[in-house]
Amino acid sequence: MTIRVLLADDQALLRGTFRILIDSCADLEVVAEAADGAEAVDLARVHHPDVVVMDVRMPGTDGLTATETICADPDLAGTRVLILTTFENDEHVARALRAGASGFLGKYVTTDALLEAIRIVAAGDSLLSPGATKALIAQFLATPPPGPLPITPGIGDLTNREREAMMLAADGMSNGEIARELHLSVHTVRTHIQRAMNRLGARDRAQLVVLAYKNGLVSPDPGTS
Repeated sequence: MTIRVLLADDQALLRGTFRILIDSCADLEVVAEAADGAEAVDLARVHHPDVVVMDVRMPGTDGLTATETICADPDLAGTRVLILTTFENDEHVARALRAGASGFLGKYVTTDALLEAIRIVAAGDSLLSPGATKALIAQFLATPPPGPLPITPGIGDLTNREREAMMLAADGMSNGEIARELHLSVHTVRTHIQRAMNRLGARDRAQLVVLAYKNGLVSPDPGTS
């Protein structure tokens, strides 16, 4: 099955380079290119790509605003957003995760890492490495919105295994590490993670990790800065 990709970046040369790279893979295909956030939203609604590779800083509507719009559109529930930018900072990461982005990657990454990132995001997993997930989510929740956070509907319906898998994912473990910790197969861990996502209405692994922190299943490491 081919993964359909939309590229959103204001630099035509960079988009062209990414297109050549992505289209060279048998399992990946660029279906459209956007020069700004507003065009990215419009083209996403037309093409319903599996993954939008989104730059942050673009003229007019920026990438984070476009991400918020795409992730809030129920008609684009099957579209995941991968933020790819030279401007990596906590504020951008936090806003991207709040908006529902499935990953955040710097443009300094290797070509192989970018291609694998697209595949990971398309599969519904978080792009962030386990260590980065722990650090970024902890920082994200260290400054939550004002007022009490409501308990997420469905949190009480989690099975013990689903809760354990969710907590270990929030602690920065990969599926393989969770499998070893719980003495399960990787396939079984994926099933528990997917069922937890379904119960809680999480779009992907990144949002599942956020919900683990929000609902007190795990606490941000006080040593994380």
